[in-house]
Amino acid sequence: MDPEGPVWAVVVAAGRGERFGALKQYEPLGDRRVLDWSLAAAKAATDGVVLVVAPEHATDEERADAVVVGGATRSASVRAGLALVPAEATVVVVHDAARPAASAALFGAVIAAVRSGADGAVPALPLSDTVKRVHDGRVVETLDRTELVAVQTPQAFRASALRAAHATGGGGTVVVVPGDPDNVKVTSRADLERLARVLA
Repeated sequence: MDPEGPVWAVVVAAGRGERFGALKQYEPLGDRRVLDWSLAAAKAATDGVVLVVAPEHATDEERADAVVVGGATRSASVRAGLALVPAEATVVVVHDAARPAASAALFGAVIAAVRSGADGAVPALPLSDTVKRVHDGRVVETLDRTELVAVQTPQAFRASALRAAHATGGGGTVVVVPGDPDNVKVTSRADLERLARVLA
């Protein structure tokens, strides 16, 4: 047991996969499913894992410490998972099941940042493309990409701060740690091919 209190993870796997055309978290990837890679990474980095699933998968998951049905939105799914995290947990890590290549170092970095005093920590990568705001099919503004980042998971939070944010909508101090270019989110078949090479 960590002397600073337990760290738990909420792995969110309740998405419907509309853009992908299937439940991408259950797609095969190497010798297991996408979800299994994500769960294994979360379990290795924390003291316990709550898995949030779609209703049809509520009874067939045995790889987590607890399983709960998610909500209609991502935030509702995180709240459902958070409700099963033990009260004594001091840090909660939220991870997307569709990011199977998240490394132990990335989990460690966000947890360490919270242990060092932040309310939350997220991994992020700088943007290389020009970003424009569009309205009705027309460019209305070019955004300053030096102030923008692409955020990944796992994201770690002080448990009390995350519970308060979900209860009241309040915020806190969230810091950014360097993300990992290989920590790809599955959104297409091509992503599965890339991840198979990364995880091989």
